[in-house]
Amino acid sequence: MSFLCHCCGHVHDGLPDIGIDKPALAQEIPQQEWASRVVLTDDTCIIDGEDFFIRGVLVIPVHGDENGLGFGVWVSQKEENFQAYVDHPDSDDIGPYFGWFASEIGPYAPTLNLKAMAHFQGNNQRPLIELEPTEHPLAVDYQDGISLERAWEIVHEYMSI
Repeated sequence: MSFLCHCCGHVHDGLPDIGIDKPALAQEIPQQEWASRVVLTDDTCIIDGEDFFIRGVLVIPVHGDENGLGFGVWVSQKEENFQAYVDHPDSDDIGPYFGWFASEIGPYAPTLNLKAMAHFQGNNQRPLIELEPTEHPLAVDYQDGISLERAWEIVHEYMSI
């Protein structure tokens, strides 16, 4: 099945990845306070100089699809681990580092503060995010995978926003 990408306007085959543009905590900050409180790039976010986040990819396996369903998500980091990533963004020689899941994924909400590990890949790729096995529906689907039909349901929910 193909889809029309809202970013580039082209038709793509297969499941699209779903990106979350900023950590949930940043979404709570009033826009007029952003300049003094938030430093946001495509891959990192610092809030109030004390909360540090990196963007990575959580891949939910999809039965019958070799790529899975990817989510661009945010994970908190201790300051020293965050700085190691900033200093070596293209290295797979750092980490993995623990963090708290900092993105809300609608069909699985609430998803904030799930335990996660960021695995750094190098080669200009974002870190892979691994969830700790729990009974949370997102963690279960991350471990067990989902059907292709369920993956498309999730994609359509996001594309209609």
